[in-house]
Amino acid sequence: MASYHEELILLGKWASPFSNRVDLALKLKGVPYKYSEEDLANKSADLLRYNPVHKKVPVLVHNGNPLPESLIIVEYIDETWKNNPLLPRDPYERALARFWSKTLDDKILPAIWNACWSDENGREKAVEEALEALKILQEALKDKKFFGGESIGLVDIAANFIGYWVAILQEIAGLELLTIEKFPKLYKWSQEFINHPVIKEGLPPRDELFAFFQASAKK
Repeated sequence: MASYHEELILLGKWASPFSNRVDLALKLKGVPYKYSEEDLANKSADLLRYNPVHKKVPVLVHNGNPLPESLIIVEYIDETWKNNPLLPRDPYERALARFWSKTLDDKILPAIWNACWSDENGREKAVEEALEALKILQEALKDKKFFGGESIGLVDIAANFIGYWVAILQEIAGLELLTIEKFPKLYKWSQEFINHPVIKEGLPPRDELFAFFQASAKK
């Protein structure tokens, strides 16, 4: 099994929540891998070869076989390494987890991103849409500790942007989106998530991430 694991490479970007999803999934599974940091302004030959369609990170290369798209990679990891399952065994619950993960990428993350980066003209509408998106997500959480129940699962990993990045971006933008007053259950989940020992170790340093996005905001 050692050689099986040694041939695992993650092409990523340290500040990307999408790269971080794969990083977290591998850490939760305890799977060793090599990490290759990509400069997205000067994409490597490996990235262009392994992901010629989108030319984006993350890409997981397993035994020479490349796989792009973070949610697809996380599911692949879950199917390849069976310990610490990230998806429920029940077919309906599995389908729901996939639905919410896709909803995060298609609807919830874009709404929050737009709110944090919108100009003054469109900000009010963008903030309204972001708050509505967070409300939808909180309702999906219900009264559970994690979206995966008592343990972290696919939806929690897919929501890493909500759990960690949002607090940084809303501070830079001067917004109050995810707060304990507005979304108590979702805020509590975010604290449980970022303080989980494996997750805490796998998240990028807050001060560096803050500086990175603050610099981007000034451009």
